[in-house]
Amino acid sequence: MMKAIILLTGVANQQFALTELLKAHNPALSFRCAVTAEELAAIEPEVLREARLLAFTTSVIVPEHILATLGHGAYNFHPGPPQYPGWAPAHFALYDGARTFGATAHVMAASGPIVGVESFIIPDKISVRGLEQIAYVRLAHLFWRMSRDLACDPTPLAELEIAWCGIKSTRQMYREMCELPAGISAGELARRIRAFHDDFRGIPLTCSLHGIRFQLSTTATQPPEAPQVVSPPLAAAS
Repeated sequence: MMKAIILLTGVANQQFALTELLKAHNPALSFRCAVTAEELAAIEPEVLREARLLAFTTSVIVPEHILATLGHGAYNFHPGPPQYPGWAPAHFALYDGARTFGATAHVMAASGPIVGVESFIIPDKISVRGLEQIAYVRLAHLFWRMSRDLACDPTPLAELEIAWCGIKSTRQMYREMCELPAGISAGELARRIRAFHDDFRGIPLTCSLHGIRFQLSTTATQPPEAPQVVSPPLAAAS
């Protein structure tokens, strides 16, 4: 019997809406919430054995021994489509000139089977922050759409016939894209500025010339943006 949900989120203020949504479907559930690996490690094995873990926009890597102890599996909600696994998917999608983007739910494992997908067309001239905001809204909708099964069905969720594809991006790949080579073309520079010129990940665009490192100013003029979407709070399903 599934008695608990362990909710692992990117930030603490996501937890209230997610727990209230799941409670609406199954009031008998108890909840343990975590943001850090240390908080997750503090959860007792006896709780894990009767629990399901749900990860939402987190960068925490769940240890194998915790995954093995969980009685009802673990699912991750990734703010990117199956074509963009890994770190900072919105940045790489904009760099590639992708026309569609989305959100993915999958079994928590390396290339774990996909159990849910949302997709949308990328608006023209959208900024990377705007794209991430829309992806977050669609990820929240995906969680809402799957919430009844997540809260009430202790058996493994049905796997979709959709496979991960593309290269799994990493923080190191992101850093490499932010290192501008000498002689970069105007077109390539414009692509990198659109996709990576933002300071909210703390990795600026830089270049080196004669042993001196230069950083692109964050006040540089950006192309016009499409209207951005502010993520609304999740609401319990009726």
